Amino acid sequence: MFSRLKKWIGAPEPPPGQAAVSSPSTPQAVKEENKDDKEPPKKEDEKKEEEMKDEAKTEEPKKEETQPVSVFSENVPPPPAVYSHYTDDILRNVVKCLRERKEILKEKVIDPYATSPEITPPVTPILKKDNYIRLKEEERIAKEEADKKKAEEAAKNAEEKKKKAEEKRLEAEKRAEEERLAEEARKVAKILPDINYSCFDIFFHPIETKMDSILGTTIDPFTDRRYITWLTVVAVAYNYNVWFCPARLAFPYHNPTINPLWIFFDIASDMVNVIDIIIWQPRLQFVKAGDIIKDRAMAKVHYRKSQRFKADIFSILPFDLLCLHFGLSSIYRLNRFIKIESFFEFSDRLESIMAKAYIWRVARTTGYLLYMLHLNACVYYVASVHQGLATTTWVYDGNGTAYLRCYYYAVRSLINIGGLPEPVTTFEISFQMANFFIGVFVFSSLIGQMRDVIGAATAGQTYFRASMDGCVAYMNTYRIPKIVQNRVRTWYNYTWAAQGMLDESELLDKMPLVMKTAIAVDINLATFQKIALFQGCDQQMLVDMLLRLKSIIYLPGDFVVKKGDIGKEMYIIKSGAVQVVGGPDNSIVFVTLKAGSVFGEISLLQSAKDGGNRRTANVKAHGFANLFVLEKKDLFDILVHYPESQKVLARKGRKLTKAKGPAAAKTNEEKQKGLTLFGQKPPTPKLLKAFASICKLKKAAE
Repeated sequence: MFSRLKKWIGAPEPPPGQAAVSSPSTPQAVKEENKDDKEPPKKEDEKKEEEMKDEAKTEEPKKEETQPVSVFSENVPPPPAVYSHYTDDILRNVVKCLRERKEILKEKVIDPYATSPEITPPVTPILKKDNYIRLKEEERIAKEEADKKKAEEAAKNAEEKKKKAEEKRLEAEKRAEEERLAEEARKVAKILPDINYSCFDIFFHPIETKMDSILGTTIDPFTDRRYITWLTVVAVAYNYNVWFCPARLAFPYHNPTINPLWIFFDIASDMVNVIDIIIWQPRLQFVKAGDIIKDRAMAKVHYRKSQRFKADIFSILPFDLLCLHFGLSSIYRLNRFIKIESFFEFSDRLESIMAKAYIWRVARTTGYLLYMLHLNACVYYVASVHQGLATTTWVYDGNGTAYLRCYYYAVRSLINIGGLPEPVTTFEISFQMANFFIGVFVFSSLIGQMRDVIGAATAGQTYFRASMDGCVAYMNTYRIPKIVQNRVRTWYNYTWAAQGMLDESELLDKMPLVMKTAIAVDINLATFQKIALFQGCDQQMLVDMLLRLKSIIYLPGDFVVKKGDIGKEMYIIKSGAVQVVGGPDNSIVFVTLKAGSVFGEISLLQSAKDGGNRRTANVKAHGFANLFVLEKKDLFDILVHYPESQKVLARKGRKLTKAKGPAAAKTNEEKQKGLTLFGQKPPTPKLLKAFASICKLKKAAE
């Protein structure tokens, strides 16, 4: 009975180690079993109702009664039969969990913001493919913009920090420079204290006012040719002092006959220096904190506070007045040598305005050499007088012109030519040895300087020859035909003769953008403004295009473009002429284009569709032609920043393309050729024609 009941309710076997509860162990239990066996089994519906009632009771498990309840009690329902405590515990736990989950879900329905015990998975939006792609693209773009903004902010912050650090550094350097200058000024003030020149200003004020109408209130020291001319006069006065003072001091050139002449030239040179100090130097413009100061009062104050003013004042102090007591001598004019800065300024300004500055450099270096020989001749004459004229074979014997004889000795001695008379005394030997050492040092320095000057003057020619020789060696190595080699040599020679360099871009690359723009605008802007295609475009766009131009030289007979080539460039004729030719052997000249003309501009805006960017004619150089070339890639890079000009060019390009007859005719011809592939349309059969006519008659009758 028990086994059948167990099989009927499907109770699981108890786990090992746990005794079955349903096993009868006492007689009383056996009797109860027998009674249960005698009772008819309950229906399944009644059992299900009892199970539902048990589940509705309290969650706490009932305690097992120590004493079995009588099944015959009328008020108390019989307890459910438990066949396995293990199974019963599992079921009760499951029921308990389900009830707890049910309560939580009820609260969730009532309060949507209540937390869930489980992690909610991310909700995938239900979107169409295009919308989803667009959403992802917008998210990507937003992220890129955010990253770009962060990078810009970081770069901006870094730039600000760098700028602040640079400002601090410049401020510190400026402060240190001001302290240094102040310290130098204090040191110099002990030697040359500042003097109040108010009395001199009152005296010279009428002269300064009158010169304002002639020279202007201020003068640009770098570009004003009048100032450079005046510096020439100052340099002549300075050279008079540095050349004649040593000669007058060494040689016996002072006598009653010639002294008035010396006095006249001395006064003239001193007047030049005084005029320079009073009229010219106080009018020179100067730069302060990046600004050009053009106020005469400030320029005067600036000059009087400079070290040059104090040196100029010291150089014109009239020590010559001592000649009234001690006799005429040029030793009192040696302070004129201090004005050497004016000579160097004259040299720099002259180099800046000369087309071939190396000529002046060579002349200046030669002057240094002659002046060193001049000083040596003066010293040799003084040494001869000290030893006694004609006392030995080494000293000057007193015959002939003293200066020429002594200068001849200085040339042979300093240049180490040899053939000099042997020195006799110790003084003569020491003097000659010193001459040899000084000559080696001085002349080696001057010769080296001369070599640098000449090398710098011919550096361009040397580069040209080296480039041409390398190209010729390359052509000989690969056995290039002589005709091609001759054309290459012609190109080198003409390019160098025409523009003095092989590539103009090498020179322009070293200039700042402002200078390159100024040169390009001055040369080609007027030509660009005349081009119909570019009229109405942004002026700044034209300037940017000018900076992208490249200069190319074509030899006589060279084809610039050929019919059928891909058009990638536009050409502007800088110098020379080109011809548009045609015919079987290109012997027919349709038109000749000269300097300032433009061709090939339409190909910049045509696409490769239907061969629209193909050249329609042959263009060759008539003589030597120097052309500016603008590539299509450079134009498109520029148009990115000028959308309005891009629209204007596109509109004009379409108009010019439509107005171009040969291209339209060619398109129509190509279309006709395409239709011929299908042949002519066959005629309609007669039967179909008759049927169609009958249908028309019926419709008319109706």
